[in-house]
Amino acid sequence: MSSHTEPFASLPVTPKPGLRRFHQARWDEEIVFELSRPGRRGVGVPAPDAPLVELPEGIARRTPPALPELSQNQVVRHYLRLSQETLGADFNIDVGQGTCTMKYSPKVNDGFARDPRVAELHPLQPESTVQGVLEIYWRLEQILKEVSGMARVSLQPGAGSAAIWANIAMIRAYHASRGDAEQRDQVITTMFSHPSNAACAKVAGYEVITLMPDADGNPDIEALRAAVGPRTAALMITNPEDTGIFNPRIREFVDLVHGAGGLACYDQANANGILGITRARDAGFDLCHFNLHKTFSTPHACGGPAAGACGVSEALVPFLPGPVVDRVEDGGEGAFTLATPGQTVGKVRPFLGVTPNVVRAYAWVMALGAEGLREVAETAVLNNNYLLAKVARIPGASVPWADRRRVEQVRYSWQELAEETGVHSEEIGVRAADFGVHYWTSHHPYVVPEPFTLEPTESYSREDLDEYAAILAHVADEARKDPEFVRNAPYRQTVHRIDPSSLDDPAQWSPSWRAYLRKHGARPRA
Repeated sequence: MSSHTEPFASLPVTPKPGLRRFHQARWDEEIVFELSRPGRRGVGVPAPDAPLVELPEGIARRTPPALPELSQNQVVRHYLRLSQETLGADFNIDVGQGTCTMKYSPKVNDGFARDPRVAELHPLQPESTVQGVLEIYWRLEQILKEVSGMARVSLQPGAGSAAIWANIAMIRAYHASRGDAEQRDQVITTMFSHPSNAACAKVAGYEVITLMPDADGNPDIEALRAAVGPRTAALMITNPEDTGIFNPRIREFVDLVHGAGGLACYDQANANGILGITRARDAGFDLCHFNLHKTFSTPHACGGPAAGACGVSEALVPFLPGPVVDRVEDGGEGAFTLATPGQTVGKVRPFLGVTPNVVRAYAWVMALGAEGLREVAETAVLNNNYLLAKVARIPGASVPWADRRRVEQVRYSWQELAEETGVHSEEIGVRAADFGVHYWTSHHPYVVPEPFTLEPTESYSREDLDEYAAILAHVADEARKDPEFVRNAPYRQTVHRIDPSSLDDPAQWSPSWRAYLRKHGARPRA
């Protein structure tokens, strides 16, 4: 038999190691302003029918903008090198992002967002010329109304935290309309709800009351009974919380707050395990929000652009951020127009919202359908509990409130390993980066000692989860055999350790390249 017809199984193949070999690229790449040289040019291809526009004298620049000047191949190299120095959802198994719900975002949806009929629209175009995009906003709102049970949904917020801020603004406006806004100066939240709830309430001027978990891992309902009263403006709660535990008494929590005259606001950023299974309004909530860049698969994009969605009950509709998209019936499909709610809290970002992510989210939902959305939740829960079973068997790892069922994520603990070896959770996470995976501890303060929070979502295969668990088991074994080796990690990453001292020194902060030069001068070349 000739060699080219031999079966592949008979050919010599280098054995695959037990764990994937990985080494992050390191380029010591300058920023584009440092790469710039006067006179360098790339190649641009203007649209064939692009008109030349003469700007009015009052708004035309007197000097050209100080943009970097680079050749095309410099630009390509620069961004490819930066991409090689980055871990991300398209590159690694990132179940260690914990509560960030990192999932696969289908590339076909990127194509829709980049389509010129979307990407080249201008937010100030007349309504008659953007009917398609307005229809997408309207249709996605109808879907989110069905998913949440709410009466209306605003897609204007630019992130989950912006949606929480919008909800706080509506809570305050609602109480102001009833004449008791000054009296209702307290917001109640829970230790394992997202910190943005407490932060937004605090920035808005509210006193924040935080409920700690009881012996079962739920927010303490007796502490809630003691906290609610005539000063209560709202309860802002995540459910399931960042422990992955769903509060089965959530309706009692809502009823207690309503009994005191407050509103109940549902942080549904952790909705990936409950889509099509439970709804905010069915539990009595007055407001809720989703993160489109989490549950609905639009990319985080290195922290932005994100997209949020605020849902409200009928009583809160007049206070929604504006504008919203209404459909005007004309005997057929109807036309779409912008409207401003009568007692709106105003804009929480410019224009309608983050249109590319609204388009991506709409495409994702339409591809799945109602049954597909529920399958997303079921698969996410299955993946999470499969990974839980794997991690719970790693010596040194434990699961607080181990007898409680988990939904879409788990907050684990390395306390046993830390007591045995002196290696802490953060150090295990840094060593895990040597294997090309991300790892997250938890929000501070560490109520769960030596925490690590994993959320596999529906995007990852059984093989992916097995590999991730094997990496954690390997690092835990290294910690027992050679604790200093783990403490001195990483060894195969772009950087060794980041010096955090500058983060706490406003005198060193530089929000722009010009500010950096003013403070520190030119950066020396290595």
